[in-house]
Amino acid sequence: MILAGSGRFSGAALLCAQAALRAGAGLVTLGVSAGIHPAIIKNKTKEVMTLSLPQTKDQALSLAAFSKIKLFLKNADVLIIGPGLGKHKSTYLLVRKILRQLTLPMVIDADALGALSGHLAILKQHQGQVILTPHTKEMAGLFGISLDFVKKNRKLVAKKYAKDYNSIIILKGHRSIVTDGDRKFYINKTGNPGMATAGSGDVLSGIIGAFLAQGLDVFNAAKYAAHIHGLAGDIGAIDKTEMGLIASDIISRIPDALKVCS
Repeated sequence: MILAGSGRFSGAALLCAQAALRAGAGLVTLGVSAGIHPAIIKNKTKEVMTLSLPQTKDQALSLAAFSKIKLFLKNADVLIIGPGLGKHKSTYLLVRKILRQLTLPMVIDADALGALSGHLAILKQHQGQVILTPHTKEMAGLFGISLDFVKKNRKLVAKKYAKDYNSIIILKGHRSIVTDGDRKFYINKTGNPGMATAGSGDVLSGIIGAFLAQGLDVFNAAKYAAHIHGLAGDIGAIDKTEMGLIASDIISRIPDALKVCS
């Protein structure tokens, strides 16, 4: 299941869902606010299923959606939460309640990371497997450290906070870092500057979720997803150019990247 999208950012939900399918997820259900549900149905690929959920006045997911989400997740293997959710107070409350009460493997991205800022005890207490996918600015905001310090100490920061909060962290950027904070550490060498484009992170989250759903452990799901994501971007840039690359191009090249690695 993917919980994503809002009135302003419906595209994030669609990109994440399509990437998950292309990366091998057997069934993908996109949980979105009721207000954007008709538009999602109109623009989604045929294979993506949807679940309409209670919303705030600005078409973001509401805390009132929790019971319906909890019921649906009884039949899900993995949850991706965050792409395009927005920053509404009720949405943040929903994210935190989900993390407090549900323990299935989760990919926590984008606005869901923002919901945890100032509430890190939730991560400490969480009993399930968690992958956090911050870029540099999100990393600084989530853990209350300076942006400059994160930029200058990427390895140190990623390892420390992954260990402190019992999570896998993908610190995104040039040479993305994947770590469990202990013995497992990986620096990704695929990818190019053209991938610093809107929606690219949503695609990565979809790939991670798909790999988790296929049985990879959390570290390897994150590691191989980072590699495939970057490789798909490299293949896409061959004909689209780095300057012309968009997130949809990365999705279209996921099968090619998987073929190279098979």
